Amino acid sequence: MSTPVPSQISIYHIVHIDRIPSIVTRGWLYSDAQIRDSNIPGSTIGMQKIKDRRLHNALRSQPELTVGMCVPFYFCPRSVMLYVISRQNHEELDYKGGQESIVHLVADLQQTAQWANSNNLRWAFTSSNAGSLYFDDFSSLDDLDEIDWQAVESTQWIGCRERKQAEFLMERCFPWELVFEIGVYSDAQADCVGNMLSASAHRPQIMVRRDWYY
Repeated sequence: MSTPVPSQISIYHIVHIDRIPSIVTRGWLYSDAQIRDSNIPGSTIGMQKIKDRRLHNALRSQPELTVGMCVPFYFCPRSVMLYVISRQNHEELDYKGGQESIVHLVADLQQTAQWANSNNLRWAFTSSNAGSLYFDDFSSLDDLDEIDWQAVESTQWIGCRERKQAEFLMERCFPWELVFEIGVYSDAQADCVGNMLSASAHRPQIMVRRDWYY
């Protein structure tokens, strides 16, 4: 029996802590395409080969929009990508700083979709890894049952790796004001993020979420 669609769904964007100041100052998270064009400061934690491919991976549900033109979110913390980062040894990953400086920015799916619709920004979600050569994508919340929620919620992702990496994608930029929580590795990271938010009008709750890490 398949796991039903959750009644309330959070989405999670992982970012290096050194990107927080620019996010706060500008008021937005940006897509890879925007970051490349604007030379926004901060550490890049993804694999360049996959990032390049995502720039050309077209979304069938949103014509003329590619994955790399969107700000990506997972539907769970403790992602497969974070595991790769934690190992610090992948030959295609330039960033070798480990997971402790990676933070989770958390938003609500329903609120996000409503905001995007009101501001004429396209969005979509995928039922598997949007960095793959093939994936299915959808642009209606009525299709959320296309996601394998058991895989998304699993902590043992052998056999469901691709489906666990289902993504929510927001065109071009994502408003900082919709982030309601920042999940961090330790008290030290919580203090660091707190200092970065000291002058911010919007201050999401900062929570130590050690179980979101490896």
